Amino acid sequence: MGFFASTRYAVVGASANKTKFGNRVLCWYMEHGLPVVPVNPVAREIEGLPCAKSLSDLEGASDRTRMGATSVSVVTPPSASEAVLREAAELGVQHMWFQPGSEPPNMTALAKELGVQVIGNGACILKEGQSLRKQQAVL
Repeated sequence: MGFFASTRYAVVGASANKTKFGNRVLCWYMEHGLPVVPVNPVAREIEGLPCAKSLSDLEGASDRTRMGATSVSVVTPPSASEAVLREAAELGVQHMWFQPGSEPPNMTALAKELGVQVIGNGACILKEGQSLRKQQAVL
C-alpha cells in the first residue's frame, strides 16, 4: 500500500494564510477531491474544514487500523517534525510525506526505526503529487 492508497489524509502545519505552504498543500488535497483534515494547534477551521489540534485529536485516533489508513503530509519546521513523526508512529500511521524544508535531520533513520514509510528529501506534493498518485493507482 502506498501513500495514495489511504482513505484519509491529514496536513500537519496547515495554515489559513493563503501565502503559506501549509495552505497550498491543504488546498492541493481539496482540489484533487481527497478527504483531508487540517491539523493546527490554534485554528478552529481552515478553508471551511474543521481542524484537529494534533494527530492525536483526529477522529478515530485511538483506532490503529483507521490511523494506518491515514496518510500525513507534514509542513512544520524541522524542529517540530521529529515529534510529529513519533506521534504518528505511536498512533499507527504508516505513510508520511515531509514537504521540502520540514524534514527532521534524522528523518530516514527514525522513520525506519519506527516502521513508517516516508517521502521527503525535497519531494513536493505540489509538483510530484499527481504523478505519484497516478503511478500508485496502477499498482
